[in-house]
Amino acid sequence: MASRAPRSDSGDERMVVSAPKRSAAGVGGIAHGLSAAVRQMGLARSTRTLLAVNQDGGFDCPGCAWPEPGHKHTAEFCENGAKAVAEEATLRRVGPEFFAAHPISQLATRSDHWLGQQGRLTHPMVRRPGSDEYQPIDWDAAYALIADQLRGLASPDEAIFYTSGRTSNEAAFCYQLFARAFGTNNMPDCSNMCHESSGTALTETIGVGKGSVSIDDVEHADLLVIVGQNPGTNHPRMLTALEHAKRNGAKIIAINPLPEAGLITFRNPQRPSGIVGSGTPLADQFLQVRLGGDLALFAAFGALLAGRDEVLDRDFIDRYTEGFDDYRSARREVDWDAATAATGLAREEIERAAEALATAKRSIVCWAMGITQHTEAVATIREIVNVQLLRGMIGKPGAGLCPVRGHSNVQGDRTMGIWEKLPAWAPKLTEQFGIEVPQRVGYDTVEAIRAMRDGRASVFMALGGNFAAATPDTEVTEQALRNCALTVHVSTKLNRSHLVPGATSLILPTLGRTDSDIQIGGRQRVSVEDSMSCVHASTGRLAPASDQLRSEVAIVCQLARAVLGDGLPWRDFTDDYRYIRARIEAIVPGFDDFEARLDQPGGFVLPHPPRDSRTFGTPSGKARFTVNEISSPAVPPGRLLLQTVRSHDQYNTTIYGRDDRYRGIHDGRRVVFVHPDDLAELGVPDSSTVDIVSEWTDGVARRAPGFRVVGYPTARGCAAAYFPETNVLVPLDSTAKGSNTPTSKAIVVRLEPVG
Repeated sequence: MASRAPRSDSGDERMVVSAPKRSAAGVGGIAHGLSAAVRQMGLARSTRTLLAVNQDGGFDCPGCAWPEPGHKHTAEFCENGAKAVAEEATLRRVGPEFFAAHPISQLATRSDHWLGQQGRLTHPMVRRPGSDEYQPIDWDAAYALIADQLRGLASPDEAIFYTSGRTSNEAAFCYQLFARAFGTNNMPDCSNMCHESSGTALTETIGVGKGSVSIDDVEHADLLVIVGQNPGTNHPRMLTALEHAKRNGAKIIAINPLPEAGLITFRNPQRPSGIVGSGTPLADQFLQVRLGGDLALFAAFGALLAGRDEVLDRDFIDRYTEGFDDYRSARREVDWDAATAATGLAREEIERAAEALATAKRSIVCWAMGITQHTEAVATIREIVNVQLLRGMIGKPGAGLCPVRGHSNVQGDRTMGIWEKLPAWAPKLTEQFGIEVPQRVGYDTVEAIRAMRDGRASVFMALGGNFAAATPDTEVTEQALRNCALTVHVSTKLNRSHLVPGATSLILPTLGRTDSDIQIGGRQRVSVEDSMSCVHASTGRLAPASDQLRSEVAIVCQLARAVLGDGLPWRDFTDDYRYIRARIEAIVPGFDDFEARLDQPGGFVLPHPPRDSRTFGTPSGKARFTVNEISSPAVPPGRLLLQTVRSHDQYNTTIYGRDDRYRGIHDGRRVVFVHPDDLAELGVPDSSTVDIVSEWTDGVARRAPGFRVVGYPTARGCAAAYFPETNVLVPLDSTAKGSNTPTSKAIVVRLEPVG
């Protein structure tokens, strides 16, 4: 039985539960964001740093990937952006003295929140075999240790090179070049766990694995469908774009099992009405769909549209698509009994939303992990594409497809070649560098865990991120990391992954987005790509936390020299990042005149043929209608379907605080949200304590103990709880078909009362 006990300082006995809020941001958002900044940075440093966030000549927010608007506000950041910056620019420090006073076994008992609050890492540290503590190591010795281990492998495929979405384009390009020159495509990344389903479905249907809209499109759409997404917490600046759209006359449909405050009312802190007024109501219709019911819902939308010749864009369909006749034949009618059972919605609700889609002149569908982390995620996104193709909503202003990415450069990392498969431009690596590019498909995140578990991989290196806390099946993942001969973490702060070391483990402290990066060639800037394919510069200005910090580019390139020698221009890349960008320009499509265009205010937008010219990179050159089998999760009697979610005081695995004020949770995280009627049916009292036990076909009862039950207006038959506390419940082998993304939004669980 797999389980995850509460950490020693979780303190959930002090938890207070209140009614969920019905508006987001406003004065509360300002107060919470600024207070977090001042606590971590002090007043003067906070003011200086926050005014540089997302500004031309400043640095890109290390939080979400939502793009900057054309006309920037002086304070172009949100509450959670302020918290993200504060976490990185904190004055707190974690140096050798800290590790001397805190053995690994002791740190492992502390909560993720406590670990993150200790401050910035200042020195490279090593844990030797058999030791219970990290000790200082100098950089040359650290590089030599890693190089000796890598060169001693029987095969390059015994090494795994993981990347988080915070990594810059320049560091990501160097990292993938190093891995491929070393001889492997084992490059799992955080995309595997979030939007891999989007990339898979979009590549199959429109030929590009990215969204097709700009922020200007969002603001000028007349219908926005926000599905499986909570922008009030995860992408707060998106609310400003939705408010602009609303003021321009747009309708908004929210589709989510949970009512989210940001989609009910937005109190814009940059407007008087958001401070002293009632704010802007956003969602015109809320479809409280059951978990896993989105596939049936969009199939129903498609059937209701496909049968109406007057609403179809036949010119677009005939000129630019294929497969329409087969699709229309498969969607001749709606099986209303099946559709309402799968979605939990009334027929009238579905028909009303379909009518909005039928009459909109410019519609956009936005989605996030509430769609991508299901067994049928790829099929669901293909059905979203079908609905938009019916109305010709690709390649026209104010319309399109909008997967809203999470971490700030997760999309850029993939553009730079961080992928277990080969990008189309891979042959140019041979032309430019003379390396033999490996052709084998490498390990994605799930396969990497299996490889470490099974002894097929023994070196794990992470460029950023918190692998142990971000991944599924916590007990399996942690043991897989411990199985390694060497684990290496390039990090800014202490995190859970450092406490599940391999036989030897290294922590290498790196510069953050806010830090000044001075190399031989002078002050360096890096570039990032946002969720809408815009590439722009980022330049940190703060003095680093220690003179021992190295940039991610410097760490990767110095390590590559130690392993591979000086046959490639690693030294030039480290000295001046313009040399890296010159190679990116020569290799990666869309980066022509890279350096000059990076000088432009706001950066530049990469080509997107479906958006730009209705050109589709599919084998036929046309966008593809697809016919998908319609199904929904089977949940036995007495069980619920659980989704893991973030609290409002959290970004990915970084826990800023212990409140989720929009959902009414204060000073606690071990909560499970369940509809009151489901609690009554199950005989589980509100406010009682339960263990959450997941049920999977392997027969292993994965257990997350000690959760407080909170009656909450979620969809019937569904439940929600925070990750990473409930990652232990997600089976490693439960993944989305076609993308291998863990199904963190579709876990069959039972609640077992405690005491």
